[in-house]
Amino acid sequence: MTTARLFSLESWKRWSWSIVRLTLIVGLSFVILYPILQKISTAIKDKKDLYSPIVVWIPETYSWNNFKQAISIMDYWHTLLNTFSLSLLTTVLTAASCALAGYGFARLKFKGSGLLFAGVILTIMVPPTTILIPIYLNLKDFTLMGIIPLLTGKSVNLLNTYWPFILTSITANSLKAGLYIFIFRQFFRGVPKEVEEAAYIDGAGVVQTFLRIMLPNAVPSIVTVTLFSFVWQWNDSFFTTTYLTSSKVLSTQLSSLPYNLAIFLQDGDASQADPFYLSMVQDTGILLAILPLIVLYLFVQRYFVESIERTGIVG
Repeated sequence: MTTARLFSLESWKRWSWSIVRLTLIVGLSFVILYPILQKISTAIKDKKDLYSPIVVWIPETYSWNNFKQAISIMDYWHTLLNTFSLSLLTTVLTAASCALAGYGFARLKFKGSGLLFAGVILTIMVPPTTILIPIYLNLKDFTLMGIIPLLTGKSVNLLNTYWPFILTSITANSLKAGLYIFIFRQFFRGVPKEVEEAAYIDGAGVVQTFLRIMLPNAVPSIVTVTLFSFVWQWNDSFFTTTYLTSSKVLSTQLSSLPYNLAIFLQDGDASQADPFYLSMVQDTGILLAILPLIVLYLFVQRYFVESIERTGIVG
């Protein structure tokens, strides 16, 4: 009798925990998927469904007109190519520079390294808005410590070019670079020192050891940083709209989509445009912007999860 009661209690606990987990998973899935499902529902609606009281999720009239308008106003395919090029360029440079910095903090101990790494951690916590103005002014009148005016007689304006992103990526100061350095540092600290010592005994230097021994073993952290960097650069609107105000990338095109569409529909008079319809087309543009990332995730999600498990983020 006692055994039967214990079995019943264990079974009840197991079922209760399963229900709790299912509830949490369904709740989190709803929070994550609700905005996407809402945008899909909005994108396929006809304009007249906006004012129909019976239309909530499923439209009465399906229409692709919102997609046509968004693709046309955003110059979508050209903008998509520019965004992909910028994200890929910054991702490669950021991964390379942060890997070097992470390896230096993990293995090359020197005086003041702890203080410098504390500065790296500080960049993760400090909001980027606090340093935006000095960076903006520096890029607007870029002198490279006075060398450029010495040679050419004037400073260089790097705004509305890719150079702000290239320079910050090369110097491991790009978007979320502090987090990437931390990921690489944690991974390299977990590599046995005997591996490096064996390379040094064979005559390899620090650079050769990093390139031939450490870097090939750091594939999990490289995959993690690469995906993080690519997605965050793709979705970035703060720095992109600041440095590339006249360039066609998704962030700038999305921010100006309602205004450009209003001018197009009203022959230059944006004030007379329907704000609800503008919001509908903007939701369609947002859906078009995140669609490539969804496709990318479908192909790399397995590698991404495996790389997260093998990096030293948790350890």
